[in-house]
Amino acid sequence: MTTLQAHADGTPIATTADVAAGATGDSAAHVGADTQGGTAHGVTSTHEIVLVADRLTKHYPVSRGWFRHGLVKALNGVSFTLARGRTLAVVGESGCGKSTLARQLTMIEAPTSGTLSIDGRDVALDDRAQAAALRRQVQMVFQNPFASLNPRKTVEQTLAEPLVINTTLDAAARSARVADMLRTVGLRPEHIKRYPHMFSGGQRQRVAIARAMILEPRIVVADEPVSALDVSIQAQILNLFMDLQEQFGTSYVFISHNLSVVEHVAHDVMVMYLGGVVELGPKRTIFDKPLHPYTRSLMSATPSLDATRRQVKVQLQGELPSPLNLPSGCTFHQRCPYAKALCSESVPQLRSLDGRLVACHRIEEIDSLLV
Repeated sequence: MTTLQAHADGTPIATTADVAAGATGDSAAHVGADTQGGTAHGVTSTHEIVLVADRLTKHYPVSRGWFRHGLVKALNGVSFTLARGRTLAVVGESGCGKSTLARQLTMIEAPTSGTLSIDGRDVALDDRAQAAALRRQVQMVFQNPFASLNPRKTVEQTLAEPLVINTTLDAAARSARVADMLRTVGLRPEHIKRYPHMFSGGQRQRVAIARAMILEPRIVVADEPVSALDVSIQAQILNLFMDLQEQFGTSYVFISHNLSVVEHVAHDVMVMYLGGVVELGPKRTIFDKPLHPYTRSLMSATPSLDATRRQVKVQLQGELPSPLNLPSGCTFHQRCPYAKALCSESVPQLRSLDGRLVACHRIEEIDSLLV
């Protein structure tokens, strides 16, 4: 399968190789290659693209009183591609659209506009049977495992249910698959007859991961999967995610507020602000030298015991604007310490710079000031 992708209007979606070579991108990047010294490493034209999001938009109509209506613009033209066996981390403060994006990717909700393709098939154009087959290929791990598991079902029933619905396996084959998956996620055979309330938080999340992986999906969307766990357990669950990716070749979209977690598990990072993408590129490139002022503020807010990695704190002014009334021009200009008149008048497009895509009118000037 080729990595050449295009927007609906024919505009090509930039690949990471394009970014590394300095080509101008429109509003997306091929996610899944590290760039070092101007050369793309990891994903080449032979790598399989499993997901393409093209200008995904989601607006929710809301009532604002008598005869007054508005639109919550939760997602505004997000585009990216994801390769097999790669992890894309999605970061940003609460309200930036991360969870809305997760609902689009898992087909829980349909986008207001834009397209989503899985294995080269447009989700919106497929019939019901094909859509059901595609849903098997995208599973989700939620933040709170206790809330996402049915308290009235044993582990065996929970893991067998997806197999009953989506496969033709007989009872013996289902039992064998369930037992094998339990061992894979680090649970013991005697756990199979227990209910969710009988487990610790980390064990419950292992059950939730087993449920997501039981169908061997191509893509797993993990929405803050370790934030509700003790720190000592977080590392175990993260290592489990990485082991499963190596074993099954699964692609992850990993949503997190914790940049230390992102640095541990991600191959690529997409920074979102108020429903849009402000920076997108290989993890190492963005962590070593964040360019967008919003990305800089996120990185500087991350505590570090290593004095050489501590960054100058970037203080943002004001609060996150309401998605009911988005600012004109760059949505970040009201909080940006470097904003000029142009920033409030014109919407910046993602463009290639220094091994990543970044959406900022003045990024070259800002970068020169901070060198």
